[in-house]
Amino acid sequence: MYKKIISFVVVIGLLFAVTIYSMATGSIDITVKELIEGLFTGTNENVEIIKDLRLPRIIIALFAGAALSVSGVLLQAVMRNPLAEPGIIGVASGAGFVSIIMITFFPTLYFFTPLFSFIGGALAFVLVYFFSWKSGLNPLRMILIGVAVNAVFTGLSQLMSSMNGSSMMSGISVTSSTLTMKTWGDVGVIVLYGTIGLILAFLVFAWCNHLGLKDKTLKNLGFQVNRARFVISIIAVLLASIATAIAGVFTFVGLLIPHIGRTLVGNNYILLIPFSAVAGALLILTADTLGRTLISPIEIPASMIMAVIGGAFLIFLLRKSDRIYGN
Repeated sequence: MYKKIISFVVVIGLLFAVTIYSMATGSIDITVKELIEGLFTGTNENVEIIKDLRLPRIIIALFAGAALSVSGVLLQAVMRNPLAEPGIIGVASGAGFVSIIMITFFPTLYFFTPLFSFIGGALAFVLVYFFSWKSGLNPLRMILIGVAVNAVFTGLSQLMSSMNGSSMMSGISVTSSTLTMKTWGDVGVIVLYGTIGLILAFLVFAWCNHLGLKDKTLKNLGFQVNRARFVISIIAVLLASIATAIAGVFTFVGLLIPHIGRTLVGNNYILLIPFSAVAGALLILTADTLGRTLISPIEIPASMIMAVIGGAFLIFLLRKSDRIYGN
């Protein structure tokens, strides 16, 4: 129990420290004292600039990390597969592609981007389930089909980006994952839908725990397995889609954080879900802060940093765990 409490305390403390550091560091450097005083008094011009330009991307990074991590936790519960993750199985790329299509051809519908992302993510998830079903669901087959679906949507998105029309490029910019030029309007959208999704995710923690048992056992106990899977999947797609719509496509976040969470706080979803939310927020904010400050003024997209970290972590999992293959 002490390990779990310490894990929460350490992660929350690190999240607070990185948030303050991220706010105070960049093209405009100020001390922590000046930052705190400026936030309360509103008399420091540099702090006002930070509030308008830097603070929105920090909040978006926090919510995107939390949403993607919890989405990964839920998908792993539904699929009973430790490799299930919205980026790997195509949910994120599907959400991004449908958003690009709709905004490219119907730019006046820009403010409905979260809805389009949700439709795209749901479409990708349905395709994975449809093509994976063959006398039941095999964990390895689902991942391989998910990788294929992800490749198709990613390729289609790149095809769109290769077209030189300005409307095409404006559509691509919606799903870019550099977290630059984010506004308070974007913050409002991701905070609203992200909060709803995270609350719903916590409310289904008991269902996630139940899905760890075999379907036959659950049905004998009167548990509605298919209904639980459907509801949890919708929540997972909502979280991944809203993060993709506002922050862009990030891979491996929903893979890395749940595994760390299970090591530190165990498999009980009542603890795993909130821990993943906090740790995911810390991970994306750290990646964005490093990308913004590491070789300033050149900015490295946070998604690139996550791809490098996540790819190495995936190789490690494949080497170490037999459970990945459903054994």
